[in-house]
Amino acid sequence: MHRPTPTDEARHIRPRPAELPRPIYVRMSDVPAGYSIGAHSHDWCQLIYASEGTMKVMTEAGIWIVPPQRAVWVPPHLEHAVSHATFTRARHIYIDRHAPVDLPDRCMVLDVSPLLRELIRAATEIPVEYDEEGAEGRLMRVLLDQLRAPDQENLHLPAPKDLRLAKICDELLADPADNRTLDDWSRICGASSRTLARLFLRETGMPFRDWRQKLRLLYALEKLANDRPVTEIALDLGYETPSAFIAMFRKATGRTPGGYFR
Repeated sequence: MHRPTPTDEARHIRPRPAELPRPIYVRMSDVPAGYSIGAHSHDWCQLIYASEGTMKVMTEAGIWIVPPQRAVWVPPHLEHAVSHATFTRARHIYIDRHAPVDLPDRCMVLDVSPLLRELIRAATEIPVEYDEEGAEGRLMRVLLDQLRAPDQENLHLPAPKDLRLAKICDELLADPADNRTLDDWSRICGASSRTLARLFLRETGMPFRDWRQKLRLLYALEKLANDRPVTEIALDLGYETPSAFIAMFRKATGRTPGGYFR
């Protein structure tokens, strides 16, 4: 396991344990904007909940954006890195890998219902070595029962493994407003646009144009969570007008940018 390497100081209200003292252990962190933790893994499952702020979780399989009031599920032994674009109140729920949780063995962003939110809040006030057979243990079991996979995952951006596609994706991640077409990229990558299009669909499950649009959507979510103006975000993403950006956002999420976090 790799050691975390923060870029700034975070306030950890409970330490990261070497072993879990109980089947569920809750750690709290108030994390400044710009804080990051390098690639690492755990022997246990982890649910990272953002009661305030936005997180980005990265694995070999891609990127997950975690807006406020959402949580990301990380199965045991999966290497992942975490960065915070904004100040974040993070709640880390460490769960024994043998605990009865009905979630897949892969990373995903979960919706946090009002009930689950209150259970997480209550869990932060329970002693570390809680009574597993008493009321505290029952509360923790209800918390586990509320962990459910979403109907659809729209906060995940898959990462291709082909080196030519990886080059394109890295440049787009650095500049989401880049409007170059696959014909343009083909002259840089040494493969025809038809080959690149076929590889994109095979390795990410979506056409290149859809992948780039989703990247822009996730970028927008981070900026919206940081209270950036819609006009500024639209221009940063290469849209000619804010209305064009709003139309894309509404089509992808069913809501306007202003209404999404409300």
